[in-house]
Amino acid sequence: MKKLLTIGIALGVLASTAGYAQVPASAPAGTTGLCKDGTFYSGPSKKGACAGHKGLKSWYGAPAAMSAAASAPAPAAPAVVPAAASAAKPTAAAAAPGGGPGQVWVNTSTKVYHCPGDKYYGKTKAGAYMTEADAKAKGFHADHGKACQ
Repeated sequence: MKKLLTIGIALGVLASTAGYAQVPASAPAGTTGLCKDGTFYSGPSKKGACAGHKGLKSWYGAPAAMSAAASAPAPAAPAVVPAAASAAKPTAAAAAPGGGPGQVWVNTSTKVYHCPGDKYYGKTKAGAYMTEADAKAKGFHADHGKACQ
C-alpha cells in the first residue's frame, strides 16, 4: 500500500509539471518564458507573453510558481530581457545611459541631432552620441532648428 501511495504521488508531481521546460542557467532570476526572438519573459501568465517579440517559444512557469505569483501583487509590466544582455557584464555605458552630460543624439540617416529630453533622443535606428559642437562641425542640424541649452 505504501509503495502504491509513493508511486501515485510521483505520478501526480510528474503530471502537474508536464509541458514545462527547464529554465536555462543563462536566464535571469524569475524567468518564466523564452520568446521566439531570444528574449526572456518574466510575467506570471502565458497570456500575452512575448507580445511584440514574435510570440512564445518555451514556457518555464510551473504550477507552484504560478500560485505564488497569483497571491503576490502583479508587476506593472512583465520584464523582457534580451538573452545576450542577461549574460553580459555591465559596462560604463550602462552606468550613464543617454551618452552623458553635454551629449546629443545624432540621427545619422537624417543628419538631425536631438537634445536630451527630446522624444527621439537615443531612439532612432541609426545614430550616435556626440557633443553638439561635433555634430554641427560634421554638418548635422538641430531638430526643428532648436539648439540645445
